[in-house]
Amino acid sequence: MNKIPVTELKPGLKIISNVYSPLGGLLLQKGKVLLPRDLDILRAFMISDVEIEELSKSAKESNATPSTSAAGKPEKAAATVPSGSAAASESEHLPINPLHQEYDRMLHLTKSAFQSVLAVELPIYELRRQLEALIKQMKHYKVLTFTPRNMNEYDYLYHNAILSSMTSYLLAQWHGLPQKDWMQVAFAGLLHDIGNTKIDPVILYNPNPLTESEAEEMRMHTTYGYQQLRKTSAINEGVRLTALQHHEKMDGSGYPFHLTGEKIHIYARIVAIADIFHAMTLNRRYRKAQSPYLVLEQLKTEAFGKLDPSIVQTFVEKVTQFHNGMRVRLSNDKVGEIIFSDRNHPTRPMVSVNGEIINLMKDTMLYIEEVLS
Repeated sequence: MNKIPVTELKPGLKIISNVYSPLGGLLLQKGKVLLPRDLDILRAFMISDVEIEELSKSAKESNATPSTSAAGKPEKAAATVPSGSAAASESEHLPINPLHQEYDRMLHLTKSAFQSVLAVELPIYELRRQLEALIKQMKHYKVLTFTPRNMNEYDYLYHNAILSSMTSYLLAQWHGLPQKDWMQVAFAGLLHDIGNTKIDPVILYNPNPLTESEAEEMRMHTTYGYQQLRKTSAINEGVRLTALQHHEKMDGSGYPFHLTGEKIHIYARIVAIADIFHAMTLNRRYRKAQSPYLVLEQLKTEAFGKLDPSIVQTFVEKVTQFHNGMRVRLSNDKVGEIIFSDRNHPTRPMVSVNGEIINLMKDTMLYIEEVLS
């Protein structure tokens, strides 16, 4: 057998046995020559390795690791990294922002933990150590402008987990929770969607509208998450309840138990806001990322009956009050600079565009499309 880890696969290799999803569905048929899209599928379904046709000697050499230069350093592989990409930057040894560095480590650990949680115990102490390292860099984290360096549409679950964790940690501080709760709220954000690891990937990654039975299965991720975390040490009941309750709504229209108001745990009410914000501002397979300012406006609308209005108010005020001087692109494609934000309407500031002052409070047809810096 010539089993190759999926992380080492390259387009053009041929598989010599059928590849099945964790639930038994046929993903790729024996004899398939791998295309870039196939590699995405294998990663999406968390396949660890596949059997590959034995390579000829010349093929092995062409697929081998880069040769070593006379100086004893590996030579760069030609034309394998797009110019200007994050990977290209790394290969050129450009300095990496400490926040991004810790974020990338958190991403690697979170992916590993989520992908193996059905087979082994959650590495909660390793996750805590890395979460603490990430939180030490939070002074560099700006909710509206931070973008992970290496975004992959199939990694949405992990990015949303980490970003929800970071934002929930700040929101717990801003909303006045005791310090003893801050790390637990961060865990609640990180683990709120862990129940998705038990959902059939065919449903989880389906870009089309779900059938009623598929939607019902998706809703089960809250119950699955609570069950998975029930025996996990080093987290409190609030973290477990967040996995169960983060889709509950203040008016009782959520799931799984149609809880209302303060019957929903405070951690879950915090994480629900962070989760929705990042879900809407991250690129998805079936939906482009939305403007963070537009999402803030939508959150304020949702606060009437759906989300905790006091926490939404705290969130909107805190993430917008430090951004005078920020460069933004408006929905008419004009670029300008925020010069004034009204505390009562922070998502509709005054923007200076080529000397012209645009008041978004009055010009309601315009909105901030993208935060540039």
